[in-house]
Amino acid sequence: MAKRDDYLSWNEYYMSIAIIASMRSKDESTQVGACLVDKNNRLLTIGYNGTPIGWDDDFFPWEREGERLNTKYPYVCHAERNAIDNFRGNHESIEGATLYVNLFPCNECAKSIIQSGIKNVIYLSDKYAESEDTKAAKRMFDMCRVTYRQIDIPKTITINLSESQGKNKVKRLN
Repeated sequence: MAKRDDYLSWNEYYMSIAIIASMRSKDESTQVGACLVDKNNRLLTIGYNGTPIGWDDDFFPWEREGERLNTKYPYVCHAERNAIDNFRGNHESIEGATLYVNLFPCNECAKSIIQSGIKNVIYLSDKYAESEDTKAAKRMFDMCRVTYRQIDIPKTITINLSESQGKNKVKRLN
């Protein structure tokens, strides 16, 4: 019997984890997930954009517009930052790691990525490519030798979590 040829690549696997993490976000307009992987392709941590620990998200200002202090922007914790902050291992494990994220990091997250020693960023969307924050993030990554690469995964992955279906299966549709 030959080995399966329809298994997930590392990029598909870890980007899928980032996307699943993004589904935890309560933000109605932007759901972002991230996962951090060490040099040996071991998952270190995950994060998603959401409220700070201790802030009940039922009372969080999720608005995008209005008086700044009544919007989400000064308060929300980004997925990349949460993934880094959630990590409970030693610093050496993050050195040279890869961050998978479904949206290109902002300049503030770029600072945390650089300071933590992450050396690679793999992302799906760069919808804010023309914003000053994204341009600043790319400038910092370039200066600090953090590689970043957009990937395209032209597959649909369906995950059935229903116990009534028997064995949980992942179905890839090309």
